Amino acid sequence: MQTAQQLTNMPMTQLTAPAFIDFEASSLDLIASYPIEVGLCLPNGELHSWLIRPHVLWHDWSDSAQAIHGISRDTLVEEGLSVSQVAHHLNELLHGEVFCDAWTFDSFWLHRLYRAANMRPSFQLESVSMLLSPAQVQHWSATRHKVIDDLGLPVHRAANDARILHTTWCQVTAGTPDEQRPSLGKL
Repeated sequence: MQTAQQLTNMPMTQLTAPAFIDFEASSLDLIASYPIEVGLCLPNGELHSWLIRPHVLWHDWSDSAQAIHGISRDTLVEEGLSVSQVAHHLNELLHGEVFCDAWTFDSFWLHRLYRAANMRPSFQLESVSMLLSPAQVQHWSATRHKVIDDLGLPVHRAANDARILHTTWCQVTAGTPDEQRPSLGKL
């Protein structure tokens, strides 16, 4: 498996977008919260998302978080997949490094999902910041806001947020000179 640093030094001809992942959660409590939805955007732009039925030991719930993502606990119980089904889907689709924009939270929820499923992920979660040069980091926020406006997608739904990450990465790296652009080979 290649690291993001090794990928940064690859020739431009091998440039492909990475896979991006995003989670929505029961709250932002890093002790009690758990993932309720996961979405991913594959390198080709293909989107996947799953609602996650709460594991029997997961009880945390925040009404303020629900007001943001719009997913009720009842919806999760009725429509969500089991933790093992979701973990299997992720392992089928993801390998190598997968990137997120809130590593502290996303890695916690990823770990909580896989621990409840008694499985290990087939991929390594990394921060999108590993892919960016200092100049790209400076442009990230403004580009992301423009992407959100251009796409017109509601935020705080996992697949939408993963697509926003993908599109933002594509736009931020598109304007970078070849010698400074992070390149990703086959992950």
